[in-house]
Amino acid sequence: MSQYLAFDLGAESGRAILGRLSDGRIEIEELHRFPNTPVRIHSALYWDVLRLWQEIQRGTSIATEDRQLKLDGIGIDTWGVDFGLLGSDGLLGNPRHYRDPRTHGVMQRVFETVPSAEIFAQTGIQFLPFNTLYQLYAMKQLDSVALGSASRLLNMPDLFNYWLTGEARSEETIASTTQFFDPRTMSWATGLLDRLDLPARILCPIVAPGTWLGTMIESPHVPVYATAGHDTAAAVAAVPAEGEGDWCYISSGTWSLLGVERHQPLINEKCLNFGFTNEVGVDGTIRLLKNIAGLWLLQECRRQWALEGADYPYDQLAAMAAEAPPCSAIFDPDAFSEPGDMPIQIAEYCRQSGQEPPHSHGALVRAILENLALRYRQVLESLEELTGQAIVGGGSRNAVLNQFVADCTGRPVVAGPAEATAIGNILVQAMGAGELPSLDDLRAVVRCSFAPTRFEPQRDDAWEHAYDEFQRIQLESQKVAAGMVPAGSGPGGDSRAIHQLAGRQRA
Repeated sequence: MSQYLAFDLGAESGRAILGRLSDGRIEIEELHRFPNTPVRIHSALYWDVLRLWQEIQRGTSIATEDRQLKLDGIGIDTWGVDFGLLGSDGLLGNPRHYRDPRTHGVMQRVFETVPSAEIFAQTGIQFLPFNTLYQLYAMKQLDSVALGSASRLLNMPDLFNYWLTGEARSEETIASTTQFFDPRTMSWATGLLDRLDLPARILCPIVAPGTWLGTMIESPHVPVYATAGHDTAAAVAAVPAEGEGDWCYISSGTWSLLGVERHQPLINEKCLNFGFTNEVGVDGTIRLLKNIAGLWLLQECRRQWALEGADYPYDQLAAMAAEAPPCSAIFDPDAFSEPGDMPIQIAEYCRQSGQEPPHSHGALVRAILENLALRYRQVLESLEELTGQAIVGGGSRNAVLNQFVADCTGRPVVAGPAEATAIGNILVQAMGAGELPSLDDLRAVVRCSFAPTRFEPQRDDAWEHAYDEFQRIQLESQKVAAGMVPAGSGPGGDSRAIHQLAGRQRA
């Protein structure tokens, strides 16, 4: 039996998961869980990276000292785009959070030097204002001393790997989120950085997921692998699919990621216009996907309610959503990217679009999940048009959301294991150690180890009406944002007529 330790760091929490691999099956056990709370200093938002490093040390100690386990490997995955800069004497300041306001308006200024079409042609990456490219350009505009002094740039999992081993390497899946990585050549797009007068000299050599980096500098000297460092890549690796086929994946965390797996990037004008991204996966694959706001809205509502004295666990929120009346409000989840009082933000959106805001916490939770399902359907239809591929199913982790997605899209949803990211992390380490020859073998282990849950679509006419209303309200909101119609005018019409309706299977 081999034993691997996965550190899975998400935007809300982190965990240390032990994986035991034997006879083509894996068993997992959570050893340590900890919050990942950003720190605000005036207007700047930072990750508490030194505390996260302490938690990684604590998780390793629990495994090797408290439990006396002999580990065959350690791997770390995190969220994408963020990074630390290193100088001659170590870390040059705490890494900024991707929601830090310094990147506001920066993307448009970059386009004045390099048009968006050229950037996409080189990188195939969706335009998000917090991509690493725009964070670096924001630092350049601010005459950042750290950027001028930096000798290395390491994305978050690579930074922790460096502290563990002393090896400064950039793993492919996390490097591909920066928007200065070429997924066709699997190399840095240094020409793009040169045009923007950004220092390509700080980039580190690229390694594939599963690469052995060395052993820990300090005792217990466990082998460290550059696993699939981007958490979505690790989660997609653990999708319990068999072979190539007409399936998509939906990973629903702080962000929702919906996409398909390909062998080559798809970089063309249509992909650019639809806003899809080409990120690197495991074993030479490409994840063609779209980033959607995800459960960030629910996390922010939960945080606000806790401040007000109502600290709901997530299972209670799911139960409240299941019991709430359907379709209390229609809104675009992607309209909410800023931290703050999320219930107030959603209520204001509803009023500006001519709707009554949800009247209870449960109704608001349900509305968030329903509108995520509607957004998933919209993205799924765009993905089919883009690839010419009919997609019959996908899956995520939230049972209530899964049923809404099945009902809204009219397609079955198959939910894999709850800790898919950590499982993918562990099994990619096992690939690096030579225990698993390929991604197909990795997924065979997942299928043998965890029974999937299947959600069948239930037919109801409301989802079709809700989807039409979703697209209309979304279009009107986009017009307001673009200054084409006055704010607060709303789409009017019979938006309240849908409030008493439930879900519908797609025809």
